[in-house]
Amino acid sequence: MYRVASASEYLVITGIGISDIKIAKKAWVLPGQSYAIFDVSPVNYTFEVQAMSAEKLPFILPAVFTIGPRIDDSTSLLKYAKLISPHDKLSNHVKELVQGIIEGETRVLAASMTMEEIFRGTKEFKQEVFETVQLELNQFGLLIYNANIKQLVDIPGHEYFSYLGQKTQMEAANQARVDVSEAKMKGEIGSKLREGQTLQNSAKIDAETKIISTQRQGQGKKEEIKVKSEVKIFENEREAEIAEANAQLATKKAAWSRDAQMAEVEARKAVALRDAELQKEVESMNAQTQTEKLKAEFLSKASVEYETKVQEANSELYKKQKAAEAFLYEKQKQAEAQKATAEASFYSRQQSIDGELYSKMKEAEGLKAMADAQGYYLSTVLGALGGNYVAMRDYLMISGGMFQEIAKINAQAVQGLQPKISIWTSGNESGGGTDASGVGNNAMKEIAGVYKMLPPLFNTVHEQTGMVPPAWMGTLNESSPSKGEKIWT
Repeated sequence: MYRVASASEYLVITGIGISDIKIAKKAWVLPGQSYAIFDVSPVNYTFEVQAMSAEKLPFILPAVFTIGPRIDDSTSLLKYAKLISPHDKLSNHVKELVQGIIEGETRVLAASMTMEEIFRGTKEFKQEVFETVQLELNQFGLLIYNANIKQLVDIPGHEYFSYLGQKTQMEAANQARVDVSEAKMKGEIGSKLREGQTLQNSAKIDAETKIISTQRQGQGKKEEIKVKSEVKIFENEREAEIAEANAQLATKKAAWSRDAQMAEVEARKAVALRDAELQKEVESMNAQTQTEKLKAEFLSKASVEYETKVQEANSELYKKQKAAEAFLYEKQKQAEAQKATAEASFYSRQQSIDGELYSKMKEAEGLKAMADAQGYYLSTVLGALGGNYVAMRDYLMISGGMFQEIAKINAQAVQGLQPKISIWTSGNESGGGTDASGVGNNAMKEIAGVYKMLPPLFNTVHEQTGMVPPAWMGTLNESSPSKGEKIWT
């Protein structure tokens, strides 16, 4: 007969002409041969494995494994056909076989890891379970198509995961409170800064920008130091909690060791005594549970109070910093105003000095030009007069009106005196007589006497000015060396 298996099935044929077994999707089944059909579709197996960590803490590991024959390997398929295919995939035999392998390997792996490692490294734990179980399933030709490990569950009386979850929840709540306080503080600071910036005028923008930049750097450093301090405090708290958990774990280990020894020694004691001891342990655990709850509550309150005090201290420090910055800003502005006033005064003084210097320079240039012009004029006049210095001097004095000025000064000296000159004559001089008006001729001699007064005048003019009168008025003779006088004729 010609037999054909469905898409998810295989034929396994034994009998005449086949040394062991033959696996095929379609084949002729000859007389003397027998065949069977087995399904290779994977099946889901759900388990709740009870395991214990390295700290001897029990827990339940819910898991779902999808397992089926390995169809990509002929050797594995032969193993499955020989060992598993005679049984129904959903039979208790196959389920107990798979469950025994999974539970055994899971317990061994969990016993080598701490509860913290199992809880935090679920992905790595799942991968290691997958690999160890697969090694055992290979000898039966089975393949794990998928393995899903659910959330770890506490065993009644050992609420490790619930306490750990409460602890994490309280830490998250405390951190949320801290974040809200920081957000409020930053919001208030930002609002005050915006109001201050709005009230500032355009003339202060540059200076305030530098101040605000410095404030931002200082605030950034302050926030960085604050975050580092909080991280350090959090790390210290975590280390204290870990140390406390380790101490409790050591205590529990000692208690469990003591209980085990007591169980071995007192195995034959009365049941009532054993029940009393168990009740005592239960009460002790309840007391420890209450103690942990009270510690968590007190720690939360202490953390909130600490954060409140820190925020108040930071607010007071910020107010003092703003007051100091305002005082510093006022002093800076006063110094800048004084500096501007000094610079303006210096600039005005410098401009005045520059103007005076420029005026003096121009005046000196004018005097120099005038002196050059006068020098050219004098040299020209001296050349025209044939180099006669005396003639040039007389010319300059005449053209300058010096004689008129001397006459004017002398006239002003005698102005208003109204002198009366009377000429007396006896008429006895020889050659005397009278003219038609009745005045004697000898009166002319008196006028001649006036002319005799001219030589002393010429002498004075000559001494004062060095000028010599015309020759028709008088000439200067050699002076007497003994008397130091000059004689005019």
